Amino acid sequence: MIRTALDNFTAPPSSRLLGWHLIDARPRDGWVRIGFDGRQDFCNPAGFVQGGILSAMLDDTMGPAVFVMTDGKLYTATVTMTVNFLAPARPGPITGEATVTQLGKTIAFVEGRLTAADGTRLATATTSARLVVTAKAIR
Repeated sequence: MIRTALDNFTAPPSSRLLGWHLIDARPRDGWVRIGFDGRQDFCNPAGFVQGGILSAMLDDTMGPAVFVMTDGKLYTATVTMTVNFLAPARPGPITGEATVTQLGKTIAFVEGRLTAADGTRLATATTSARLVVTAKAIR
C-alpha cells in the first residue's frame, strides 16, 4: 500500500471504537478504503448495526479522503452529511470507501459508501465539509 499522511496519525477514541483501519488509499485521487468492525454491541433491537453508527463510519471514511489528498495539511469539519440506508447491516466487517469530488479553498465535497463483506451495499453518503488547517484543528 502507498504511504499516506494517515501513517503517522493517531486515530481518536471514536475511530478506535469503530475498529477503524486504513485498507488502501490513492491520495492523488482523493480516495480511501477504510475497514470497520460492525460489532454486536452496535446493534439495534432488530439485530442490525444502528444507523447512527453507520453514519459515524461514513463520516470517518469521508474526512480521511480529504486528509490524504492534502497530505495531512487539511482537516475536515462536517457541515452537512446526507446518508441513504440501502440494506440492513449485519454484525461483521464493514468497508467504507470515499472519494473527494471537489476540493475548494474552504469547502470539500465528498461521496462515500459502506459495503458488507459479501459486497452488499449498505449505505451511501455525501458531505460538504469545511477545510481547516490541521495544525489548528488537532491539538
